[in-house]
Amino acid sequence: MAMAAKLIDKKLHSFPGKMRVAEWFFDVPVDYSKLPADGGNTLRLFVRSVSRLDSPVEQQSKEENKSPIPWLVYLQGGPGFGCGPPQNYAWVDSVLNKGYHVLFLDQRGTGLSQTITAETLARQGNAIQQAEYLKNFRADSIVKDCEALRLDLTKNYPEDQRKWSIMGQSFGGFCVTTYLSTYPESLKEAFICAGLPPMVNDPDPVYARTYEKVVERNKVYYAKYPEDIERVKTIMKYLTTNKVALQSGWLTPARFQQLGILFGFHGGIDTVHDIVLRTCHDLEIFGFLTKPTLATIDSNGGMDKNIIYAILHESIYCQGKSSRWSADRQRSEDVRYKTDGSQPEIYFTGEMAFKDMLDSYSELDQVRDVAHILAEKEDWPALYNEEQLAKNEVPVYAATYIDDMYVHYDLAAKTATKIKGIKQFITNTMYHDALRSKSGEVMRQLFALRDDTID
Repeated sequence: MAMAAKLIDKKLHSFPGKMRVAEWFFDVPVDYSKLPADGGNTLRLFVRSVSRLDSPVEQQSKEENKSPIPWLVYLQGGPGFGCGPPQNYAWVDSVLNKGYHVLFLDQRGTGLSQTITAETLARQGNAIQQAEYLKNFRADSIVKDCEALRLDLTKNYPEDQRKWSIMGQSFGGFCVTTYLSTYPESLKEAFICAGLPPMVNDPDPVYARTYEKVVERNKVYYAKYPEDIERVKTIMKYLTTNKVALQSGWLTPARFQQLGILFGFHGGIDTVHDIVLRTCHDLEIFGFLTKPTLATIDSNGGMDKNIIYAILHESIYCQGKSSRWSADRQRSEDVRYKTDGSQPEIYFTGEMAFKDMLDSYSELDQVRDVAHILAEKEDWPALYNEEQLAKNEVPVYAATYIDDMYVHYDLAAKTATKIKGIKQFITNTMYHDALRSKSGEVMRQLFALRDDTID
């Protein structure tokens, strides 16, 4: 890489007897093919590191030999979501106890890494210029950011200790696989949680399988709460005949269906039921939706705060082909998602981006033309190098969930066969968010794979 990240600011915060947290800002190229020295622009990245003040026993011996503490970089799910503070991640303690520094990266355009909103994106110019700018916010650019950071943060390390470890959740696992494809020489080991990416060129085969899982989860939902069949129909009838405002836009029938994204989480079915019960109760008692109910629904949307997720979501599957609103096209062909009450049950949708989001979110309405340009874009570069993955020498440990509603197991399993040497923990007792909801067990299994303690 021709240019490492340029450190702009760093602050240290120590918590006696616990940990040290460092907050860093770096400038990196927007487009790594156009470096600042050649007139290219930069953007600012935010990263936060956390380490033990008191080193664990296994690390003390390393310090006696004056070896640097190894880094483990965490790549968040998404795309479009920044990282929270370290205390929000229950798995951090187990990783620190293994003797790592943990680095949390707000991926470009998210969190404090020069966040993308309709207003900040407008600074790039017209819709065509904005779309051109956003093409630099996929996994390939995120991985280059990681490499730039690695070069800076390990520049004083001995030559043989400059590799680092990475861990990716969901879309973060997609990024890990891109990293394995492009800079394997920089990696000591890789952990992937619910994030073995489908090796496809466009989203159509992904959503064909994803919709199968969404259907399964809808059936589980209505089997558990059969009384919600009529409640959902009542709600949809009301939303069809009334224009209901939310702080982020409008509550349309399709917007309410999008609550089905929660079906992929532990406890998500119960959460949707609580929202349906509350919404229907409002209509029965008052004839309208109260502010607390609307706020609850709105808080489970979020596309207004993470527009990258909405308008770049399908592009994460694109290599040389356009997405053409894949999830939207496939939904229109399935009568189970009709909201007019003509079907026995009205199904909720899942983790997908739809054209009607541009109508129900005021923030997305401002980037409507950009979204359509990106949906038609065909010249997306390759994200994975299957030849490199087939000869991979980096240890890879993956937690894969059979009942994952977001990353279909069959597609993930197929990808696993293409990564040489990968070890997997496979279970049908966890869902997509297990790293958060069942972090202790997930990390125990991953480190058992790493330490080869299964026997």
